[in-house]
Amino acid sequence: MIAEETLVQELKLEESRARAFEVLVNTYKERLYWHIRRIVLNHDDTDDVLQNTFIKIYRNIEKFKGDSKLYSWMYRIATNESLTFLKQKSRKMGVSNQELKDRMVENLEADVYFDGDEIQLKLQKALAMLPDKQKLVFTMKYFQEMKYHDISEALDTSEGALKTSYHLAVKKIEAYLKEN
Repeated sequence: MIAEETLVQELKLEESRARAFEVLVNTYKERLYWHIRRIVLNHDDTDDVLQNTFIKIYRNIEKFKGDSKLYSWMYRIATNESLTFLKQKSRKMGVSNQELKDRMVENLEADVYFDGDEIQLKLQKALAMLPDKQKLVFTMKYFQEMKYHDISEALDTSEGALKTSYHLAVKKIEAYLKEN
């Protein structure tokens, strides 16, 4: 695999941009797919958001300053694209954000790409009840096993705030699972 600094340099040069972007997509598409999928839940929506994420990365690579890891910067873009997508979708459907989340979880049972069992479905229902930030922190820490430092870079939030959000999310999920 190509070093991150080299990849960023090649992405910023016109003559190597296309090849470097192909390397970037091949390196990160699966990890970003699953990050987005945990937010938007639907496979087709995830593909759309992932494509938009890579377009935004391509168009804005010049703005990447290197203050964080490239992956953290891409995660931030993917997260923002996912949340924006959900807001637009709820607006188009004329429903609240929570109502959209509830519908998305209900649709998981019929989704041919969802191969989870009853427990995983209950966990998704519990996650749908969380505020967006707590859900993001929980999924990044629990499912993706990211370190607080990396989540902090991706979400542009302090590690202390993230630990609090994670703790609150865990308590709410535990309570939901006990009740249901």
